[in-house]
Amino acid sequence: AYQIVSISNAGGAPEQAYRKMQSAGACPENPFAEMFKFEVPSLMVGTLDNLMTLSDDLGKTDAIVESIVRKIEKTAVELSGKKGSELTVGGVPAPRYIQQFAWDYAKYPNRRPLKELVALISGGVSAIDEELKQLSQSFADKQLALSEAKRKKGGNFLVADLNDVISEQAMRDVRVFNTEYLKTIFIAVPKVDREKFENTIEGIGSNLVGYGGPDWTTDSRNLGKAVMYGSLVDRHGKRGSPVVPGSLKKVQEDKDSILFTVTILKSQYEAGYFEGDEFQAGTKVNIEEEFTKICREKRFIVRDFTYDPSQASRSAMALEQLQVEVDGMRTGLTRWCKTHFGEAFVAWMHIKVIRVFAESVLRYGLPVDFTAVLYKVAPGKDTALTQALDKALGSDNADAGDEDDGEEYHDFVLLKFDP
Repeated sequence: AYQIVSISNAGGAPEQAYRKMQSAGACPENPFAEMFKFEVPSLMVGTLDNLMTLSDDLGKTDAIVESIVRKIEKTAVELSGKKGSELTVGGVPAPRYIQQFAWDYAKYPNRRPLKELVALISGGVSAIDEELKQLSQSFADKQLALSEAKRKKGGNFLVADLNDVISEQAMRDVRVFNTEYLKTIFIAVPKVDREKFENTIEGIGSNLVGYGGPDWTTDSRNLGKAVMYGSLVDRHGKRGSPVVPGSLKKVQEDKDSILFTVTILKSQYEAGYFEGDEFQAGTKVNIEEEFTKICREKRFIVRDFTYDPSQASRSAMALEQLQVEVDGMRTGLTRWCKTHFGEAFVAWMHIKVIRVFAESVLRYGLPVDFTAVLYKVAPGKDTALTQALDKALGSDNADAGDEDDGEEYHDFVLLKFDP
C-alpha cells in the first residue's frame, strides 16, 4: 500500500518539509514506511472556482481510470492463469515505477489548462477500455465457437455431429431410403430408455396416418373398376403409425446413448375433390415433422442427418483451425494487455499527481508552495502511519482523523492507494 502526502512549506525550504515528513513516519523512531520524493510539476492553476469543480471530478476520474487498470490486470491473469506479475510499466514493475515516478512532459504538457489535461488523460484511457471490450468480446465469441465444436465432437449421439462419430463400418449395414413418401430417419435414444423405445417405436404417432380406403385384398374382383376412391373414401376412418413395421435397426452405441434407424411414411397425399364444377387440388401432409415432435416429447431425439464420409475430416480440420485461432487471439490479447497496462497505469499515476496538486492548492492557497512525498507502507502499518502523520503534521487544535461528511479529514493532503 502507498500513501501520497503533501504539506505546506510555509515559506520554508522544501528540505525542511521532507525531513519533517520523514521523521513523522519513515525513521527508526517511527518505522511505519519507506519514504520517496514525489515530483509534482508546476501545473496551471486557473481560477479557484474551476479548481474546486475539477477537484470534485478528479476523485471520480481516479476511480474510473483505476477500474480500467484493474480490468486489464484481471484479463491478463485470466489469460495466463497466473498472477499478473509479468505486467510492467515502461519495462519496470509497477512498484518501482511509482517509487521513481517522473512526470511525462512530452505526453502530458504541464502548461495546458488542468481541465484539458484531465480530459486528455481520461480520453486516452477510455479508448483503451473500449478496445479491451471489443477484443475481449471477439475472444469470448471465438472461445464459445471452439467449446461448441468440441461439445459436438466429443458428445454422445444426442448432441454430437453424427458424421464425426458414426463409423464407416456401421453405415455399411444401414439401408437409407429417401423417396417421395418414404424416409429413413436416425433416432438417438438414451441407454436407459432403450427397452421402452424398442417396445413402442412401431406405435408412436398412431393417429398420424390415415390408412382407410378400398380394401382390394379381400375382394380383388373390382380392382381397377369405378368404385369409391379419392375424396369419396374416408381415408382417416382407420389410423396408424407412420413407422414401417420391421424397419428398426441399431446403428451404433456409446456409453450414454444408442443410435437407431427407422423408416417412416414421411408424407401422405390427401385427394382433391370437386366443389360444384371447380376442382380443388389435393395436398401433401408432412408427417415427418409431427412424428419428430412426438419422439422428442418421449426423449427420443430425431437427428437431422445426411451421411457424408468426408465431413469427419473436414470437421477435424475446422476444429483444429478454431483452436489455432483461439490460441492466436489469446497470445495477441496477452500482448495487448502487457502493452496497454503500462499506458493505463501511467495515466492513473498522472491523475493522482493532478489530484495532489489541486487539493494542495485548495488547502494551502496561492502562490503554490508545498512539498509531496510517497510512503511505501510497511505491511499492516497503514493505520499506524496515518495516526503518526496526524500527530506530527496536524495542528494542535485538530482532532486527528476527524470525519468530514463521512470522509476522513486530515490537516494535510493524503491519498491512499494500492498499485
